Amino acid sequence: MNSFFQEKNPSINKFEQMLKTNKVLFFDGIEFENIILHYIDHGKFNLAKKALSIGMDQHPKNIELMLLKSEILLFEGAFKDAEKLLVEIEILSPENEEIYVQRASIFSKKKKHKLAIALLYKALTVTENPIEINNLIGNEYLFIENFNKAKEYFIRCLNENHEDYQSLYNLLYCFEKLNQINEAKIFLKEFIDSDPYNEIAWHQLGKLYIKLNEYDKAMSAFDFSIISNESYCSAYIEKGKLLEKVDNYQEAIKNYQISFKLNSPNAFISHRIGLCHMKLGNSTLAMNFFEKSIQLEPNHEQSWIDLINLLQRNNELLKSQLYVRRSLEVNGDSIELWRKSAEINFKIKFYNDVCTACEHIDSIGNHSLKTWKFWVDSMIYLKNWDSAHKIGLRASKSFPNNSSLLLRVAGCKIRLGKKKEGHNIIKETIKRKNITNQIRKKINAFFPELLNFNL
Repeated sequence: MNSFFQEKNPSINKFEQMLKTNKVLFFDGIEFENIILHYIDHGKFNLAKKALSIGMDQHPKNIELMLLKSEILLFEGAFKDAEKLLVEIEILSPENEEIYVQRASIFSKKKKHKLAIALLYKALTVTENPIEINNLIGNEYLFIENFNKAKEYFIRCLNENHEDYQSLYNLLYCFEKLNQINEAKIFLKEFIDSDPYNEIAWHQLGKLYIKLNEYDKAMSAFDFSIISNESYCSAYIEKGKLLEKVDNYQEAIKNYQISFKLNSPNAFISHRIGLCHMKLGNSTLAMNFFEKSIQLEPNHEQSWIDLINLLQRNNELLKSQLYVRRSLEVNGDSIELWRKSAEINFKIKFYNDVCTACEHIDSIGNHSLKTWKFWVDSMIYLKNWDSAHKIGLRASKSFPNNSSLLLRVAGCKIRLGKKKEGHNIIKETIKRKNITNQIRKKINAFFPELLNFNL
């Protein structure tokens, strides 16, 4: 880290002592600039603005301080004040590239990206650092989805600096949006030829090979990424995912475990290891890793779902009900977990809880046929014929040709004393000739009086 930004920096201490004593001390322009940048970097914007105010009093025509003030105004959304200040700066320093950059930023924030690009082209004519300007132009072209032009400028950035990884990621995004996977592969191979130990390029090449279903080449690319940098965590993770894809779960686990050692454990990796153990038939280990994933990230929805599914497969329904209840405490907007709640509670005959789950699903606005049936059937088991009838009518609007729903509605109508309406629905449904033995058995169990209709 730059020595200026160390905690004990004399200029920072001097400035803060000055604020405590209310005495105004002199600092040169560079000192003020560095003090302001220090506070901005540490998120202390009030102190940055205080330093800027005092600095401008002492150095009212200092270009760098004026540009910092303009930048803070832009950050606060005060575009008119920023533009007014930029006019003053332009009079004092007409060829300053930062004027063009900040004006471009104003246009960009106003979504006038073509005007921003025009200003950045002007900045290119006066700058001594074209990489930064090329990057900004590339990003502006991304905003207007001109991926071919964006690609051109990100390539320029990478030609100047192979370690400009943000430009590399942006360039690969452009290739993806243009559906140019082969072109991306060619670019990465040429990039690697000029920088053979670039672990990120190898890693990205491996991901491209996976898209092309060239798994052996992808595996080799991840191996070269690891050889280039044995502590590059992402390569182990991608290699682990690929090993899963080719059913080599033991090796996948080994790679995920290496990533654990390189970085602190995270929910995603714990979940992946749990899935590998599940595929290997190690139910206890799978559950342990799903639980670990949840401990690391309580709202990791997929870990909850896989843990609950595993408990269901092991016929531990009461335990799965406990876990689904806990999961909903932290994932209350998850439609999949509410569906799990409805399904499990239905199996253990907790029909009131089924109805609660279905009401939540209804409020989210996403019903499957299975969910509708859980809700209607729970109301039938609770002998709440009116609610079962109303829910059945709503369900049949979404699934108008479903005989099992129509027969449930008919049965409810009969129980509510609307026998003629019920009988008419039954007759119309019989004409469709799509009542299976399974439907017949279920409806007759609910409504024995319908046996006379020879469903």
